[in-house]
Amino acid sequence: MAIDKILQAEFSVEDRQIEQIISLIDAGNTIPFIARYRKEQTGNLDDQVLRRLAERLASLRALHERRSEVKRLIEEQGFLTAELAGAIDQAATRSEIDDLYRPYRPKRRTRAMIARERGLQPLADLLLTQPDQDTVLNQLADQLAAGHMEIADRETAFAGAMDILAESISDDAWIRRRLRHMLMQEGVIVSRGKAKDLSVYEMYGSFQEPVQRIAGHRVLALNRGEREKYLAVSLTIPQEQPESVLRSRLVTRSSAAQNWLEQVAADAWKRLLLPSLESEIRNTLTEQAEDQAIDVFAANLRSLLLQPPVRGHRVLGIDPGYRTGCKLAVIDATGRVLETGVIYPTPPHSRTVDAEKEILGLLNRHQVDLMAIGNGTASRETERFVHDLVQKNKIEARWFVVSEAGASVYSASELGAAEFPEYDVSLRSAVSIARRLQDPLAELVKIEPRSIGVGQYQHDINPKKLDEALKGVVEDCVNNVGVDLNTASPSLLAYVAGVGPVL
Repeated sequence: MAIDKILQAEFSVEDRQIEQIISLIDAGNTIPFIARYRKEQTGNLDDQVLRRLAERLASLRALHERRSEVKRLIEEQGFLTAELAGAIDQAATRSEIDDLYRPYRPKRRTRAMIARERGLQPLADLLLTQPDQDTVLNQLADQLAAGHMEIADRETAFAGAMDILAESISDDAWIRRRLRHMLMQEGVIVSRGKAKDLSVYEMYGSFQEPVQRIAGHRVLALNRGEREKYLAVSLTIPQEQPESVLRSRLVTRSSAAQNWLEQVAADAWKRLLLPSLESEIRNTLTEQAEDQAIDVFAANLRSLLLQPPVRGHRVLGIDPGYRTGCKLAVIDATGRVLETGVIYPTPPHSRTVDAEKEILGLLNRHQVDLMAIGNGTASRETERFVHDLVQKNKIEARWFVVSEAGASVYSASELGAAEFPEYDVSLRSAVSIARRLQDPLAELVKIEPRSIGVGQYQHDINPKKLDEALKGVVEDCVNNVGVDLNTASPSLLAYVAGVGPVL
C-alpha cells in the first residue's frame, strides 16, 4: 500500500490533506508553523497529531527504502522472483524484510559454505528426502568422503551436510518469524552478576523476568550493567519448545534420516537461531524502552517549561554553595541585571551577620520583593538562612526554591559567555536562577534540553532520538505560550514558528 494511503487510514484524514501535509513537511516547514499558519491545508490538525504523522511518515519512508534496497540486492544476484518481490512488498516491518533477505545476504565464511565447497550439498538434499534405508545415505557419504581429501570419513561428511541444513533452516523466514514470536511471548530475560561488588546493580545480580512483562527502565539498567561488565544478560526459553518447531519443519515421517535431522534442529537453534534472535529481541526491547524514557523525559520537560511565570517583579537570585559561598544577582522586571555579589552564610564560613547585611542592602536598594533560591548543593541551609532573615527583620519579601538543573551548563556555555561576558561562571548561574522564577520558559530554552536533567537513563538513550523529541517539546511550548518581543532573547525567538535561528 502506498505511504499516503497508509497515513490516510491510520490518521483518519482525507487524501488531499495527507498530500498537502507531506508537501509542507518536505518543504522544510516546522510542525508548529504548519499547525498555526497552514490550518486550511491540514484541516486544523493540532501540533501533536502532526508530529506523530511526521514521525510515522519518516518511519514508512525508511521501510520503503529498505524494501527497494533489498529487492535491488537480490536482483543483482539473479534470485529475485515475482513471488519473492511480492513477499518483500507485503512485509510490514524491517525484521520481516530482513528475514526474507537473509538467505541472500553476503556472509562471512561459514561452516555451511565450507561444506558446500567440499561438495556435500547432495548429501544434505538426500537427508531432506528422508529415505527409508541407511544404506543409501551411507553409500553417498562414503562416496563423497572418498572424492575429497578434506573429508576424512563418513561422519565428517554427515557433519558437513548437517551444517548446510542448519544454516538453511535458520535462514527460513517463516521459522524466524515463528520463533521470534515465541521468544517474545514466552522468553525470559535473565541476568547474573559477573563481579564480586555489583555496585548499584545488586538487585540484578540474580534476576529474571518474562520478556513480555519487563519494564523499560529495567531493560536500560540491564544494558548499562552489561556494558559496564557487572552483569551477564541472556534470553532463555525451554529448549524443547523451539526445537519442536524446527523438527516439525524438518522431520515429516519416520526414516533413516530422522536422527540426523533432529541433530540439525538442535544445532540450528543453539548455534544459529538463538544468538541471532536474542540480539534482535533485545534490540527491540531497548528501542521500546528508549521510546518510553523519551516520553517521560518529554512530559517532565513540558511541565517544567510551562511553569507559570512570575512577572512584574524584581528578583534576587541566590545560587547556594558551601566553600565558595552563595552567589547573588538582582534583576529588574525585564530580566536586566542590576547588581551581583557573594555571601558566606553556610558552613564552613557561617558569616551570617555579613550575609544578612548584604541581602538587606540589595533588597532595599532595588526594592526587591521576591527571592529565588536554587535547589542544588547547600539549598536547605541557604533557605533556612533566608527564612530566619525574613522573620528576624520582618520584611515582606517572599522566597521560592527553583530548579537549577542545567544552570551550570548554561553559565559555562558560549551563549552564557556572550550574554554576560563581564561576569564569571558562578554569577551567571545566579542570574539564570532569578530569571527562571521570572519566566521559566524564556530562560530554559537557552539550555540544551537534554542537559536540563528531567529524565532517567538519558545517557543510555539514542542521542539523536532524544534531541529531536525534546526539541519538538520546546517548539510546542514556545509556540503555545508565545513570546514578549520586547524582552525575548534570540534563543527564545529562534523557536517561534516562521522565524528560526537565521532570521
